Amino acid sequence: MRAMKKYLSLLLIFILLIYVNGCKEKSTEPEKINETQVLLEYLEGTDGGYINSASCPAIINASEVYTYLQNNPSKIYIIDVRDSSTFVNKGHIRGAHRVDIPKVLDHIKTLNTSNYEKIVIVCYAGQSAGYVTGLLRLMGYNNVFSLKYGMSSWHQVFAEGYWLANIGNSRKTQFTTTPTPKNQPENLPVLNTGKKTGPEILEVRVKELLAGGWDPARISHSGVFTNLSSYYIVNYWPVDDYNMGHIPGAVQYTPRSDLKSTTYLKTLPTNKPIVVYCYTGQTSAQVVAFLRVLGYDAKSLIYGTNAMIYDDMPGVKFNQQTDIMNYEYVTGP
Repeated sequence: MRAMKKYLSLLLIFILLIYVNGCKEKSTEPEKINETQVLLEYLEGTDGGYINSASCPAIINASEVYTYLQNNPSKIYIIDVRDSSTFVNKGHIRGAHRVDIPKVLDHIKTLNTSNYEKIVIVCYAGQSAGYVTGLLRLMGYNNVFSLKYGMSSWHQVFAEGYWLANIGNSRKTQFTTTPTPKNQPENLPVLNTGKKTGPEILEVRVKELLAGGWDPARISHSGVFTNLSSYYIVNYWPVDDYNMGHIPGAVQYTPRSDLKSTTYLKTLPTNKPIVVYCYTGQTSAQVVAFLRVLGYDAKSLIYGTNAMIYDDMPGVKFNQQTDIMNYEYVTGP
């Protein structure tokens, strides 16, 4: 009997040790969080966030940049994200700082950004700059703007291989007025940065996207029309313009309204690429920056409908006579 009691006591101690150790192991496991939800709540804040604000898209005209350079040059800072050869040999805005896209955030952090009223991101046609601007705006740099139409608006020589070469009407007969409904809501994409707070998750995501450059975030209309069913196509226009004609299968999302967690953001799919298009590609580039930060495989349709139905389209058109300013530029480093 005494041996049995001793055995039971030892068994009880053994069971307690297993339980205690199990509790310790459980308590040391990292807390699981829904990173995408945390990030989205941080980005939206209390008013829907940048992408749904009146300040989106953050775009500045060449004429305003020129006026700053003439009258108040200390209040403007220009970052040119084109390749080094083009910047040096073809030319750039006097005083511009050339920075590779993967290094833009690090460069911005070296500045006292409050010293400048405008920090202007410059590219070839305004679209990669729009993407970078969108990412920086999400990071809270509220004085960052994309140069509208890029260097194509600064001088004719820069427009020739970009805007002037990409305006067209080749999809005129392929647009439709048949509407396509939005998807049913589904889960957000899954992020795994290992961070816990909105600002931490955001910085990791922005650095990852900048490191990848602009190419993964862009697509041409020929790329889309090759296989329309492979993409979930977002028409980022007011509904009246959508009803005038749109890419077959495109789904209408109202700007600054429909890409909120409280409206239709979650109708975007996570199992296929999303193509966002607008009139010029300037706005869609900034919208795509937001979606890619959240983990969507989103792509901006470059040059928008200017490249597809220029003569018949609503909205903003690139106008060679009024949008190319032919301002002075310089060559060399």
